Amino acid sequence: MAFLNSLNIAGSALTAERFRTDIILQNLANSTTTRTENGEPYRRKQVVFEERGMTFEQNLKQELNKANSGGVRVAQVVESQNPFTPVYDPTHPHANEDGYVMMPNVNTAEEQVDLMAATRAYEANATALNVVKAMALKALEIGK
Repeated sequence: MAFLNSLNIAGSALTAERFRTDIILQNLANSTTTRTENGEPYRRKQVVFEERGMTFEQNLKQELNKANSGGVRVAQVVESQNPFTPVYDPTHPHANEDGYVMMPNVNTAEEQVDLMAATRAYEANATALNVVKAMALKALEIGK
């Protein structure tokens, strides 16, 4: 049923955008973390999405098994390789011999813009899900 595939696609997008939001919030929370387990400042993380279930082989398996596919999924979470920002603060416990502290490569303004985009994408997918539900309810009323 195409109707169920529409629900699956919108649902997968909601899950992916929620995960993206969690990573963005993690970046914002660690924007001042100067030491992590590996001894260096926190590195910004970014989510990479990929299309789900759209290769020929997967479509063939879908038709044979009548399984739902399509949509989006999180392919990986990558760490940004941008350089850390040196900040002069000789009183900081992590300052080097010159008085500079290496701060995370997290730009809070960029993170806030990404958060707004993720929120809008989540809202758009929630709206699409509601439209599919409304269409299904109208279709059920046809038989009355």
